[in-house]
Amino acid sequence: MRAYDPDLTPSWKRPAPVPEVPAEPDLVVEEVSTGFCGAVIGCEAGTVTLEDRFGKHRVFPLAPRGFLLEGRPVTLVRPAAAPSRPSRTASGSIAVPGARARVARAGRIYVEGRHDAELVERVWGDDLRIEGVVVEYLEGVDDLPAVVLDFGPGPDARLGVLVDHLVPGSKESRIAASVTDAHTLVVGHPYIDIWEAVKPSALGIPAWPSVPRGQDWKRGVCRALGWPDNTGAAWQHILSRVTSYKDLEPELLGRVEELIDFVTA
Repeated sequence: MRAYDPDLTPSWKRPAPVPEVPAEPDLVVEEVSTGFCGAVIGCEAGTVTLEDRFGKHRVFPLAPRGFLLEGRPVTLVRPAAAPSRPSRTASGSIAVPGARARVARAGRIYVEGRHDAELVERVWGDDLRIEGVVVEYLEGVDDLPAVVLDFGPGPDARLGVLVDHLVPGSKESRIAASVTDAHTLVVGHPYIDIWEAVKPSALGIPAWPSVPRGQDWKRGVCRALGWPDNTGAAWQHILSRVTSYKDLEPELLGRVEELIDFVTA
């Protein structure tokens, strides 16, 4: 028994089927009723937007046999959704949706000051919460050996320390060298202050200014850049321009990752 066909038009009078073509971006087609020719720039449910060579936009329905592709009729269809890529944290790690913060480890990461801690939180905060790592600040490293002794690092309570201006011959390098505890790792970056670890391009400046020795570095930076003499406000401006690890210098990125690996090992 033949299947019922609701279309009473004789088969020999029916138009031949045409291929269905996904309306992918930049596909160039011609709309049959208007002759408008353009490239696909968008496709929503039931409509497609074309842009011609003059930049003019037109929206058309995704009608059967509604377009010509290389002179041949086609039916445009909405493209299949692309598989979603895993989202990433500001540090570049793959995000874990719905992950809860881990109970804090006994180990810690110490940084020199509040600005350092805020920058680490901004970029590595998601990672640190998943790993259960707490970041605290020291307000300077002059008393670092005593701080380490008081913390009492051990195999299950490792201590990582991030030091500013850790270059050969500096006061900071001598203090860092005096810490020899096996469960403590002291690393640092070469910058005078954590501000300088933010790439100038993130702030729209050509470079960090050179501040003469003997002057307060942060205030000197504000004066050189024409910023108000308010280092707190300046830091908030700098921090607001950091959206991911790409806005930080590699010399800082590597050291923080090293500390996280050490504390969580």
